[in-house]
Amino acid sequence: MAESYDVIVVGGGSAGCIVAAEVAADPALRVLLLERGEAAEANPETLTAEGYKYAFANDRVMLERFTEPQAGCGGRRLFAGTGMGMGGSGSINGMVYTRGAVLDYEEWPEGWRWDDLVRDFESLESRLRVRPRPPTEFTEACIAASEAAGFARKLDLNDGTLRGYLGYEPMSYEGDARRSSYVSFLKAPGAPENLTVETGALAHRILVNGDRRAHGVEYAVGGVVKTAGATREIVLCAGALETPKLLMLSGIGPAEHLQSLGIEVILDQPEIGQNLHDHPNVTMFHKGDREIDCFYPQLYGFHRANPEMPLPREQADTCYVFYTARSSLHQATLRMIPAIVLPRWLYDIRAVKHALRRLIDAILRFPPLARWLLKLYGIVVILGKPVSRGALRLKSRDPGAHPLVDPRYFADPRDMDALVAGVKIGRRIAASPPLRAWGNAELGPGARRRGDEAIARWIRKNVMTTYHFCGTCRMGPEPLAPVDTRLRLRGVRGIRVADASVVPSAPVSAMNAPSMLIGYRAARYIREEIEAA
Repeated sequence: MAESYDVIVVGGGSAGCIVAAEVAADPALRVLLLERGEAAEANPETLTAEGYKYAFANDRVMLERFTEPQAGCGGRRLFAGTGMGMGGSGSINGMVYTRGAVLDYEEWPEGWRWDDLVRDFESLESRLRVRPRPPTEFTEACIAASEAAGFARKLDLNDGTLRGYLGYEPMSYEGDARRSSYVSFLKAPGAPENLTVETGALAHRILVNGDRRAHGVEYAVGGVVKTAGATREIVLCAGALETPKLLMLSGIGPAEHLQSLGIEVILDQPEIGQNLHDHPNVTMFHKGDREIDCFYPQLYGFHRANPEMPLPREQADTCYVFYTARSSLHQATLRMIPAIVLPRWLYDIRAVKHALRRLIDAILRFPPLARWLLKLYGIVVILGKPVSRGALRLKSRDPGAHPLVDPRYFADPRDMDALVAGVKIGRRIAASPPLRAWGNAELGPGARRRGDEAIARWIRKNVMTTYHFCGTCRMGPEPLAPVDTRLRLRGVRGIRVADASVVPSAPVSAMNAPSMLIGYRAARYIREEIEAA
C-alpha cells in the first residue's frame, strides 16, 4: 500500500462529502476521499445558484450513460447521466430539497422511520440553509390554478404530509450561491488537515483479504494505478449506479454473473444490482401569452393519481412540478437533443456531438424563437412511487466501462396507469381559470390525444428519467438484504454503503435530501462504532 488511512470514502457526491467531513471531524482519524470527477472550483457553475442550467450541459460534471432499450418506452435507450465532481449530482441539480412523506418511510426498516429521522433532517437543514424562493406572478397563478384543480396550498412541504398539497419547495441555496453538501460541509470550513481529497480518482476495486475483510482500494489517477489501505473501513458513496458496479468489480455480487466475466467471486450476493428503480417523468408543455417571470423549479405538488397502486390511501403516487423554459430549456436541449437523435456510435464521437450542439445553440438564439421560449412553460408529471423494478449488471471487467442499466420502466402496468392519470390531473391544472388567463395553449400531449391509450403512447415516446436512481444495494433487517440497517455490507467486514443505493423504496419526492441524510447517519454510525471498539 502506498499509504494507509483509517477510513476511505469512495465518491465525493451528496452523501460522500458529508461522510468524509463528519468522520474527519475527529482529528484522530485519517480519512481519504476519492472522487472520480474534478474539484468543484474547476467548474464554477457548480457553486452558484443560477449555474445549475450550465452545469447540466457541461460534460465535465456529468457522467454520461444510457439505459438498456426499454420495452415500456417504445424500445428507446434513455439518457441516464449523473453528477460527477465534488458535490456530485447535488452540484448540478435544481437545488430541490424534499424529505418525502411520513408514509414513504413506513416502507423503510425500523430505525429509519419518519420520527427516527426528523432530528437528522433538521441538522442537515441548518447546515444547508434551505429556504423557498420568493413568489412571482407566474408561480402564484400556478398555485391558484392548482387550487382550482383540487390541490391545497401548503407552506411547509417538509412536514411529512404531501397528498393533495402544493407549495413553494425548500431549496438549498443562499443568495447567489448553491448550498450543496460540498459547500455546506467541506468548502465553507475548509477541509481538515486529517482529510485527504483526491479528485480524478477512478476506483477499480475494493481489496479484500482471505477472511473477507476489506483492507484497501485500488484506483487510478491520470492512468496511474494506485492503492490505499483502510485500517477501519471503506465507505461506498458512488451512487446507485456506480456503487453496485464497484462491488461487482470487486467480486461481490451475483456469482454466476461475475463468473461469466471472469471475476473471482469473493461473496455471492444475488441482490447486489437488483431493486433498481427511478422516478420517470413527462413534461406537458404550454405556451403562455406573456413572458414568464420565474427562473427555477420552485413549485412542487403531490397527489394520488392511481388508486390501484399498492399504497396506503393517503399516500401520494405522483409529483407535479412547474417548469419554465426560460429557466434552463436552452441548456437542457444542448444536452438532450444529441442524445436523442444521434445513434450511439455517432454520439460517442465528440466532434460530431459538439458540432450538433453548436447548431442547436445557434438555432435557439434566433431572436423570434428565443422570444417565443420566454412564454413557454411545462407541467412536469413525475411517477413518484413506481412499482416496477429493474437491475444493474456489469458490461465488462473494465472499471471505466459503464454498467448495463435496465430500470424496466412500466414493467408493471400500474405505473403507466398512474402516469396517464397524472397527465389528466396536469390537464385539469392547466385548464383552470388562472392559467387560462395566463395562456395555456397545450403543445404536448396535444389536444387530439384524449384517450388513455393515446396518452400512454405519447408518454412512451417522451418519458425521461428524473435522475433519482436508487435501491441497488437495499438495506434491511433480513439476511437477504445486502446492507444491514447500520449500512454495513453483509458478508464482508469493513465495507459500509452510504448513498441512494441502500434505499429500499424511493420516497415520492426527490432523492437528494434522503441521500444526504444517509451520509449523515453513516458518519454517526462510524464514529459510534470506533468509540465503542
